[in-house]
Amino acid sequence: MNGKEAGASLDSLMSSFNARIAHLQELVIARNMYPAGSVADLSAVDAAVSAMELQVKAIKDRLREEAQAIPKTKKLIDASLRQQKKLQNMSLHVASQMADRVIASHSETSICSFPEFSGQDSGSFEALKLDEEPAAVPKEKKGRGSPPTWYVTGSELDSLSSYMRGRLTLEKVNAAINDMVSYAEANARLIVAPKKKLSENIWEKALEIRDIATMEGIKGKHFFLEADIKGPSLKLDNTGKAILTVLRHLGRINETRVGHHRVIILQKPH
Repeated sequence: MNGKEAGASLDSLMSSFNARIAHLQELVIARNMYPAGSVADLSAVDAAVSAMELQVKAIKDRLREEAQAIPKTKKLIDASLRQQKKLQNMSLHVASQMADRVIASHSETSICSFPEFSGQDSGSFEALKLDEEPAAVPKEKKGRGSPPTWYVTGSELDSLSSYMRGRLTLEKVNAAINDMVSYAEANARLIVAPKKKLSENIWEKALEIRDIATMEGIKGKHFFLEADIKGPSLKLDNTGKAILTVLRHLGRINETRVGHHRVIILQKPH
């Protein structure tokens, strides 16, 4: 048994030796195929390839730096846009305040030009100023009054197909209308609220709401955003979506998109 194992080991050694000899023969043949004069050309090709690899590496590094700078650039652009909105809003307030001051100055000048309002008639002057104050309240116009509360009647709900009506009840639908009115009232207050009464995060939303309020088709109307829907009766679940579909079909609301916001506009009774 030991003799057989020794023979097998010798055969393996001879096979390995023969393979090594064949490999050396192939190397000799390859050496004879390429004369020594081609070594310089191969060196030049190798140098060119190395230079191209360095260029590709530099391009990759540059692209990596540009990709890393993109988020910073986006943040800078967003901050610039927010600052631009703030400046625009400030300029509107300054312009309105300047106009009010100019009107008040002209009023005082015209009043002082009449002798009957001078000296002992200062009480009449104060009364006249009080009478003029309501005329300088166009800001109340921005509040758009109260949002329309247009409830659904039982006959309207019964006129819908059973597929659209589903399990909705008149109480659920009209409770959702109350929620929508409260959302619209909150946005109307944000439109006219001064900055000093709002926190920073609420002020950012107020600026966004004011921009939306100036859009064509929304200007002068009461509205709220899909993001405002947070109950208590109307929620963004299957029931809430069904209620919105019914109210849209019955003409109580209208929808549009402004940027990434879905804006829901309350309609007035015809």
